[in-house]
Amino acid sequence: MSDNPLYLHNVSVPIPLEKETWQEKTKSLLRYIGPAFIVSVAYIDPGNFATNISGGSNFNYSLLWVILWSNLMAIFLQTLSAKLGIVTGMDLATQCGRQFSRPTNILLWIITLFTAIATYMAEFLGAALGFYLLFGIPLIWAGALSILTTFLIVYLQRFGQHVVERTIVILVAVIGISYFVEIFLAKPNWHEVAIHTLIPSLGPDSVLVAVGMLGATVMPHVIFLHSALVQSRRKSEKLSDIKRHFRMERFDIIFAMNIAFLVNAAMVVVAASVFYANGQPVETIEEAHRSLSPLLGNLSSGAFGLALLASGLSSSTVGAMAGENMMKGFIGLDIPVNIRRIITMIPAMILLWIGLNPMKILILSQVTLSFALPAAIIPLLVITSRKSVMGEMANKKLTNVMGIIIVTLIVSLNAVLVYLTLFN
Repeated sequence: MSDNPLYLHNVSVPIPLEKETWQEKTKSLLRYIGPAFIVSVAYIDPGNFATNISGGSNFNYSLLWVILWSNLMAIFLQTLSAKLGIVTGMDLATQCGRQFSRPTNILLWIITLFTAIATYMAEFLGAALGFYLLFGIPLIWAGALSILTTFLIVYLQRFGQHVVERTIVILVAVIGISYFVEIFLAKPNWHEVAIHTLIPSLGPDSVLVAVGMLGATVMPHVIFLHSALVQSRRKSEKLSDIKRHFRMERFDIIFAMNIAFLVNAAMVVVAASVFYANGQPVETIEEAHRSLSPLLGNLSSGAFGLALLASGLSSSTVGAMAGENMMKGFIGLDIPVNIRRIITMIPAMILLWIGLNPMKILILSQVTLSFALPAAIIPLLVITSRKSVMGEMANKKLTNVMGIIIVTLIVSLNAVLVYLTLFN
């Protein structure tokens, strides 16, 4: 035997496994990015424009904390929805149809039908207003153009979910860049922005808008939709693959939801810095667009109109997808897709025809969504807590406690709003 210490005799040395490079990890992660971006569109839809502009122009920066806490709730709830879809291979509405009694499912179906109508009303009106403000098209014709464009984008699903995801990501980028321009021109007081983001404050006059902001951010229809969207990437029922998929989707959720948070916060900040600072509370979307031009210049008003159009088109697409999913799952009522879309579009067209103030309609539609939230959150918590459905991925006790706190908070805010409306 050689005295050389490097000489090994009859010894098997394990060959180390080649580690995945950071480029490979990034490529793998990017394959899972997409579902949460589709969902995030609902958090920066025209309803958010209305509630955020109203909040900022009337109450300065004081409601920024509502955006922060609503976003944290949204991350929590979307994570549960994604987990349900990844673990079971079914969407939330279909699971409700399996887990609950038929009377319960009929009730949920009725609530979600009104939710779909209120959702599409906000998103459709936003797209119509975007066309109207940018190109001067009469609102009723802008509404018809919005319907046509939405149908075209939804039709892209025929070519795969990835095509829709890329289209939505482009539209989200347009919204983000537009508001980056807005906030750069507005020059806000960042010290006040930081204080009001972290320290809650709420008065009787601001409850309606605060509840509207909550309904516009934590939206019930995308709680149902997310559980369906993640299934396009569900390739295996092995627990290890499911856990990996869930880890990747959590990153997707955190990334997309925080982009939505920044855009929402920017809406409030711009409205406070421009309208509140100049003593101009805004009553209509048109007024917000018109006022930006003399205060900040044509670039700002153009960016606002472009952001609103991108928001309306992208969220209309997401609303149509969610409506199709919700209306079928609960009771197995398979209404043809185009009929489902028409059912949710007709009320918005009627309101445009009558000539009601779109901004007030937008705010009230978001309040409606806030009242519908428990019908999405409670079934989600109940089903994801059942080991018979979720196995070892069932909710832990802390998760259920957090969910109960969120439901209690939402119901309490709704109760305060009803009390103030009836007795004040």
